[in-house]
Amino acid sequence: MDWIGRVGNLRQWAQNGARAPHKPLLMLYALGRFQRQPQRPMRYSEIEHDLSELLQDYGPTHRTSPSYPFHHLVSDGVWEVRTDGGDGSPGSGVRVLRESGAQGQLAAGLRGALSADPALLGQLAHLLLDRHFPPSLHPDIAAAVGLDLEPADGTRVAAGPVPGRRRAAELRRQVLIAYEYRCAFCGFDGSLGRVPVGLEAAHVQWWAFRGPDDLANCLCLCSLHHKLFDRGVLGLDSGRRITVSREFVGQSRAAREQVLGLTGRALIGPQQGSARVSPVHITWHSAQVFRGEPRVPECV
Repeated sequence: MDWIGRVGNLRQWAQNGARAPHKPLLMLYALGRFQRQPQRPMRYSEIEHDLSELLQDYGPTHRTSPSYPFHHLVSDGVWEVRTDGGDGSPGSGVRVLRESGAQGQLAAGLRGALSADPALLGQLAHLLLDRHFPPSLHPDIAAAVGLDLEPADGTRVAAGPVPGRRRAAELRRQVLIAYEYRCAFCGFDGSLGRVPVGLEAAHVQWWAFRGPDDLANCLCLCSLHHKLFDRGVLGLDSGRRITVSREFVGQSRAAREQVLGLTGRALIGPQQGSARVSPVHITWHSAQVFRGEPRVPECV
């Protein structure tokens, strides 16, 4: 059985580049549970809260019930559901899943394959992360679902290559040159000797959602602002000015200076002759990643 193919091609609702990572998040959660308790099924009522938090933190801006992936993932052949009355999911309704005692777990064949080949778990986890989330969020999501991708013996869990991905190092070089080795949000330009540190090429429209590897879809951001941009704390408006989510809360001086103080600020760069971020990608980020409504700049 080609489990990598099945997991890599989960059927998802798709329209106009909208994100629907509900099944991938459940799969990652299930892989994390399998790593700790390989044969124990997961009762819906017991994991509903965990799945809700995952969808809230890493899912799309509109809310979706965790009952949806719990029921519909069965159709992909990688997940199975049983109730107190026998095999089969009773449906996608929250109440019926709770009252029927529905329990889900990875399909028996997949559990067998994971037990026979421990490296497969890492390959599937990295595949799901690469195809549905930006690299800056991978460690956070792995921690949230309880996945240990670096076992105690120090060997890294094997990861499979992502087809068609351009070399990240070359893209980063082009982005850093275009933005003159400075964060486009705060101007940070640190280096260690001749090597820039803490500066990254950030996709505006995520690569996992057909965001191209070119300057019109990238910003040079420091590590902090890259993470906040991918989490939806920071964004851009149609005039390429920085937006800050009203949902972000920070009382410290650092939070005020490094985040809240960016509200309404113009981007730094890129240099003359380099492509500026395309409105198409800004629109996608605003709809699919940015959280809530933007703050209004304070009057000076």
